[in-house]
Amino acid sequence: MSTKSVLITGCSSGIGYDAANGLRARGWRVFAACRQEADCETLRAEGFESPRIDYCDPTSIRSGLDSVLAATGGTLDALFNNGAHGLPGAVEDLPTDGLRAIFEANVFGWHDLTRAVIPVMRGQGHGRIVQCSSVLGFVTYPWRGAYVATKHALEGLTDTLRIEMRGTGVEVILIEPGPIPTKIRENSIPHFEKWIDWENSARADQYRNGLLKRLYEASGPDPFELPPSAVTAKLVKALESKHPKPRYYVTTATYISGVGRRLLPTRWLDWIIAKG
Repeated sequence: MSTKSVLITGCSSGIGYDAANGLRARGWRVFAACRQEADCETLRAEGFESPRIDYCDPTSIRSGLDSVLAATGGTLDALFNNGAHGLPGAVEDLPTDGLRAIFEANVFGWHDLTRAVIPVMRGQGHGRIVQCSSVLGFVTYPWRGAYVATKHALEGLTDTLRIEMRGTGVEVILIEPGPIPTKIRENSIPHFEKWIDWENSARADQYRNGLLKRLYEASGPDPFELPPSAVTAKLVKALESKHPKPRYYVTTATYISGVGRRLLPTRWLDWIIAKG
């Protein structure tokens, strides 16, 4: 049997980097994409094939996928869409242009790449499309409205696509991690500084006494935090199980949130989330 191929995005660190190494160790041919060419060069030095794919750059999406297909002879067994950034801040302080920008990176670019991959998988009669969502794809959290909105949108698109692809041989799967130690906090800082005018907000004291400390000051691990390898373990199930589940939870926080969303009245769940 020929080696199976997978394209993973957002591989410079965190979940994507662990997934690339984990799948390579299992015998997959891994195309480990990054947004920045310097990170691609680092991965190439580690022996990976690493195309540059920036979700905010449609040209790079097309050229990156073209390079993968040229290397494989026109086939691709799996796509793992991964890599997103946050834009912390109160919803009332979120400029619409900032919301557009985060949707470009966290939703529209994923959609572009997914649509480009589908004809390849449809033509070969099989494939797996795995989307790295979040517990915030089905519950919410204060001060994370922009990120929550993108993950809710991703879940809606993915659930619909899964149903539409029935009978094609293409499986569409969600992975929903809770707290995982990645660089998403520090990577969100430039977006916060660009878009959120917190000093002129009616919530300036709340920013000063809460969000800013969490954003700029290193803290200990979150409750229920698991390493990126926990996501890779679920990714392996999504890619290698004969009959993969539609969604895979990662971390206790996700399981608790899933149960709470199903069983608790909305007002109760709101109270629990607001209490942190």
